[in-house]
Amino acid sequence: MRKHFFRRKEEKMKISTKTIVTVGMFTAVLAVLSILQIPMPTGVPITLQTFAMALCGYVLGWQSGVAATLLYIVLGTVGVPIFAGMSAGPGVLFGYTGGFIFGFIFLTLLCGISVRRKNPAVKIILGVIGLLICHLLGAVQYAVLAHITIGASLVAVSLPYIVKDVISVVGAYLVAIAVRKALYAGNILQDAKAA
Repeated sequence: MRKHFFRRKEEKMKISTKTIVTVGMFTAVLAVLSILQIPMPTGVPITLQTFAMALCGYVLGWQSGVAATLLYIVLGTVGVPIFAGMSAGPGVLFGYTGGFIFGFIFLTLLCGISVRRKNPAVKIILGVIGLLICHLLGAVQYAVLAHITIGASLVAVSLPYIVKDVISVVGAYLVAIAVRKALYAGNILQDAKAA
């Protein structure tokens, strides 16, 4: 009885260690894919952040995915240069593009929630809903700081990116299938059936 108790406790510790390592690994992936950018006149650059956040949710699920996203946001806010264009600090989070950064939490959350769904269309639809929430938060914060209407903000900072971002969510879902299988084969993820 005692051996069984310690074995189960040890297994839980292994799982939590794997989770910590996986969250850290995906935080690094988010950072690398966020640094690459193409500047735009509106001040909202084209990046691979949307793809990275969706991938994080689709691979890790909602709990670990959101944990990696929050860790990324905290590190960037305290000064590690991992936001778009190697920027950092609270000024970025509360600046013109900060609403999108807050929105990444919802994007990762909804992609992560979809992992337990069987229907691929439902998984993609949940990801797109998360993306729309992300764009709405980004447009609202931009509108407040730029002193323009939300409609004008949507036209300036959401509309030019929406098609690329929807493609990014779909691409992240497709890539996540292979990544989950590889992580499962390496005994890093416990369940690849949901991919």
